[in-house]
Amino acid sequence: MEKIFKLDNNRNLQKLFGKYDVNLKLIEEELDVKVIRREDGIKLTGSGTQVDKAGELIDYLLGIADSGKEVKKSDIVYALRLSSAEKGFDFKILTKEKIEVSAKGAVVTPKTKGQIEYIDAIKHFDLVFCIGPAGTGKTYLAMAMAVNALQKGLVRRIILTRPAIEAGENLGFLPGDMVEKVLPYLRPLYDALYDMMEAEKVEAFTQKGIIEVAPLAYMRGRTLNDAFIILDEAQNCTADQMKMFLTRLGFDSKSVITGDITQSDLPDGKPIGLMNAQEILKDIPEIRFIRLTGEDVVRHELVQKIIEAYENSDKK
Repeated sequence: MEKIFKLDNNRNLQKLFGKYDVNLKLIEEELDVKVIRREDGIKLTGSGTQVDKAGELIDYLLGIADSGKEVKKSDIVYALRLSSAEKGFDFKILTKEKIEVSAKGAVVTPKTKGQIEYIDAIKHFDLVFCIGPAGTGKTYLAMAMAVNALQKGLVRRIILTRPAIEAGENLGFLPGDMVEKVLPYLRPLYDALYDMMEAEKVEAFTQKGIIEVAPLAYMRGRTLNDAFIILDEAQNCTADQMKMFLTRLGFDSKSVITGDITQSDLPDGKPIGLMNAQEILKDIPEIRFIRLTGEDVVRHELVQKIIEAYENSDKK
């Protein structure tokens, strides 16, 4: 069977092919098809089922190229992994779930089934817990949804918070103003934010209070209306801190709580607020709990293997 893609955007073609056509070679190897370059596009040859699947994959990858991003090996690997795990999987699901994070059309897309469920939960629930290991996109996807909500006018501000206990220092002894004091603890949130917005806009929004960063302790006594609130590293919250944070939610707001219960820095014997909240709130239908696993890791392939090795060790 043959299928021809006629494409008139040479720049997008190059993004699709990758350096030295590495992406096309990967598609050939994984789907057992032949990809032939043409002046006006590409031609796929192979069995009917595989050619159809390769065609759907290329449609999805061209969507990434159209958004202005380079098509990476990881985009292909994760899409193929998801399609092999899910019988009858349609690559259009990934395109449908894309998150627009700038007026210029830049998008973030989920890479795994768990991430798709996570995005869907944030869309439909005002309070979402996402629990999972490092590298599963917990923080990054929450930030993308927050930026998207701000861009669409669904909220007036983004509030980022995190318990600041890792360094074992009191914030009052650190130099600078409050933002500078807490910045080292909130660096992962800022890294995600700068990926999605121009630095000048982030700084302007921060000065105007449209984007607010604060240690968890500063949330006490507040009611957060018309905001998208992200509590990161929630495994370091005590039970009392978690209760305090959850009761800050105001009208027309969304809150996403992320954490990895295997990496808590709380002193031994201190109840972990994230685990406590799971038990207490599990029967409230308006709250959604998403649990990501090693299968949802979207970092270097070694990260997934490391997580699995530690999980196996813990079981023993």
